[in-house]
Amino acid sequence: MLVVGLTGGIGSGKSSVAARFAEHGAHVLDADRIAREVVAPGSPGLQAVRERFGEEVVAGGTLDRAALGRIVFADPAARADLEAITHPLVGERTAAELARLPQGAWAVHDVPLLVELGYAPRYHLVVVVDAPEQVRVDRLVQARGMAAADAWSRLRAQASGQQRRAVADVWLDNSGARQELDAQVARLVTERLEPLRRRLRQQAAVAEGEALPPPEGEDVPGRAARVRHRLDHVLAQAGYRPGAAELATDAAGWTRGTLRLAGAAGEAGLHQSLAEAGFPAAALGSLGSADPGRPVMVGLTGV
Repeated sequence: MLVVGLTGGIGSGKSSVAARFAEHGAHVLDADRIAREVVAPGSPGLQAVRERFGEEVVAGGTLDRAALGRIVFADPAARADLEAITHPLVGERTAAELARLPQGAWAVHDVPLLVELGYAPRYHLVVVVDAPEQVRVDRLVQARGMAAADAWSRLRAQASGQQRRAVADVWLDNSGARQELDAQVARLVTERLEPLRRRLRQQAAVAEGEALPPPEGEDVPGRAARVRHRLDHVLAQAGYRPGAAELATDAAGWTRGTLRLAGAAGEAGLHQSLAEAGFPAAALGSLGSADPGRPVMVGLTGV
């Protein structure tokens, strides 16, 4: 199943992009919605928050999100404590929802803190939607009635544009009209996501001549690092300890090289796990990529 990670700073228009993906057939899992559910009235999550932050963050048996926000956005330690309570609960519910999706479905996981939590390697593709900071602040003030100082505070508490670019496979610019954003999403689905879904089902790698040119806004030199992080994630889950790597991305966008493994846990199931993660077998015993926008030819040694 194709799972896309979607993120963007507050006021960037991420919810609009999620809605467009839904119109194209994606099952959207909203991390904010799940986060609210795990601290619903009477839940173990709400009780844990009450014990840590006190009665002042609970009103009438319901979480007072504004009161809690004033605490955690001003205190990094308090925010870390809240995340230690809620993130495991959110992770469990998200996994359960993905497991219930029908065969052949594809999903978009809408995660505001995807970068901050280090979730990028978990997805087949990471999409970041962004707009200039002043544009985002203006939207928050005009559309949500937020005070400008509060809006700037929330922006500063989130990942920077540079940090988001480092994990972005696709960068959607939402500084213009809504129609422009919709067109970007439509092109992404048609030109990249549908072929990626097809190759994931077939466990087929992109061949020379089939790759897409690097998309506008992508950090192409950083592509090799993103490939490495995804491979490390899959290999670690399979019981391998990734070792030295010699990966580089050429001018055409191909990531090539060799990844050495240490402490191999046994080859059974490894290649199937890699294929499901978007790295099917390719020519000459190397790993390829099911993503036409991120072609790969990487050899594994030590297996």
